[in-house]
Amino acid sequence: MYLSYEDRGNLAAVIANWPQPNVEITCITDGSRILGLGDLGINGMGIPIGKLALYTACAGIRPEATLPLTLDLGTSNKTLREDPLYMGSRRDKVTPEEEQEFMDELMAALTEKWPGIVIQFEDFKNPFPALERYRRTYTCFNDDIQGTGAVILGGVINAVKRSGLPCKEHRAVFLGAGSAGVGVARQIVEFFMREGMTEDEARSCFYLVDTKGLVTADRGDRLADHKVYFARKDNNGQQFKSLEETIDYVKPTILMGLSTLGGVFTPEILNKMAAWNSHPIVFPLSNPSSKSECTFESAVTHTDGRALFASGSPFQPFSFTNSAGETKTYYPGQGNNMYVFPGIGLGTILSKAVEVTDSMIYASGKAVAESLTAEEADMGLLYPDLTRIRDVSVVVARQVIRAAQESKVDRETGIRDLSDSDLDAWIKARMYQPHGEVQSLEREVGSLLSSIGRPNGFIHSVSEENSKL
Repeated sequence: MYLSYEDRGNLAAVIANWPQPNVEITCITDGSRILGLGDLGINGMGIPIGKLALYTACAGIRPEATLPLTLDLGTSNKTLREDPLYMGSRRDKVTPEEEQEFMDELMAALTEKWPGIVIQFEDFKNPFPALERYRRTYTCFNDDIQGTGAVILGGVINAVKRSGLPCKEHRAVFLGAGSAGVGVARQIVEFFMREGMTEDEARSCFYLVDTKGLVTADRGDRLADHKVYFARKDNNGQQFKSLEETIDYVKPTILMGLSTLGGVFTPEILNKMAAWNSHPIVFPLSNPSSKSECTFESAVTHTDGRALFASGSPFQPFSFTNSAGETKTYYPGQGNNMYVFPGIGLGTILSKAVEVTDSMIYASGKAVAESLTAEEADMGLLYPDLTRIRDVSVVVARQVIRAAQESKVDRETGIRDLSDSDLDAWIKARMYQPHGEVQSLEREVGSLLSSIGRPNGFIHSVSEENSKL
C-alpha cells in the first residue's frame, strides 16, 4: 500500500481499502534512506516487502497478516523528481513539522483499524523523532536503530567473550555516527553496564567518527541531538579529523563500520588492529557489499587470521595460511538484522505487548548470542548458521516474550507460567508453516477428486510431484 501526503486527512479511509481483515504487523518506510543508496522515494517499496517476506520465512508470521507500507512524502532526489517514469509525487520532501502531523494521523488510523498491530519503522533518513514520539503510545520499534543495535550486540557479546578482555578494557571506534551507529553503540553500552560498569564508564569506551572526524563536545559545529550522548569531553582540545588519526589516538580493540564507505578499513588500519590486539574485533557493517568497509578476506589476511569478524553483507569462506604456517578455512559471520527483527515481531505479536521496551530489544540480541552452538563457535562464527534461522527466531521470540512479561506490557496472560520448553512449543505451534498449507490443500483436492469419482492414485501422483518440486 502507498499513502501519499495528498491523502492527509483521509488516511483512515484509504487504509480501510486493504483487503485483509486482520493485519498483525506492518513495515513502514518513506524511502528517504534506503541502505547506502540514499533517497529512493517510493522506489523504496522493496524494503517493506522484503522485510515482511522475512517475517514470514524466518519467524512464521502469516503472509496475509503483513502490510508493506510506503509513504510518499516527496523526495529530495532531484533526479527522481525530474524522471518522467517516476511514479511518486514530484515535490521536495515535506518539512519535519508536516511529516510529524502526517505520522500522527497515520499511527492513529493504523491502530484504530487493527488494534494491537506491531509497527516497524524502516529506512527513514531521520528515524529518531518518530521513535521517541510514538514508542510509549503505540506498539512500534525502529529496525535501523534498535534491530541493528540488537543484532550487533549479539555478535559483540560473543566476540568480547572470545577476545579474552573484560568489557572495561575495550575501546571501540565507530565509523558512522548516524542512527545505526548510535543504536549499536547504545546497545553495547547497556551490555557493558550489565557486566558491572557504570553508565559513564561504559559510555567512555566509545569513540564515534563522522564526516568531520571524532565527535567531540568542543569541535565547533552543532552536533545532531543523537550524537551528543557520545561526544567526547576528554580530548583536551585536540581534534582528530579522520578515521586514521582517531585510530592512532585511541588504539581500539573494536572497529565498527556503519559508514557506507567501501574499503575504508584499509590494510594499514587492519595491520594496526592486529598489532595492538591478540584478537581484534572488526565489524564492517555497511550494505550492500560494495559499501562494506572491508572484505572478509582482507580482514583475515591483514590480521594474520586473528580477526573476530562480522559483516553486514555476506562473504564467502576461504582458506588462509597464517604466519605460523597453519592453513585453515575461515568462515565469516554476518550481523544481519534478520536474526532479530522477525523474532522481535513474533514475540511482540504473541505476547500481545502494548509496547516494545528497551529490555525486549536487548533480550533479542542476547538470545542470538546464546543461540550459537559449540560447533559454530569452533568454526569461529559469532552468529548462528542462517539455515537455523527459524529455530533462532523461536529463541528470540521466547526471550522477547519473557522480557515483555517482566516489564508487564504483555496481555497474553495464559502463557506466563509456562516453562521455557513449553513456551517454545507454544510458539512453534503458532508459526506459519507453508508445507502444512500444501498438505492441507492436497487433502482438500483429494476430497474433491473423491467426490467426483477420480481415482485415488491421482492425488498420490500430485503429492509425489510436489515433493520433487
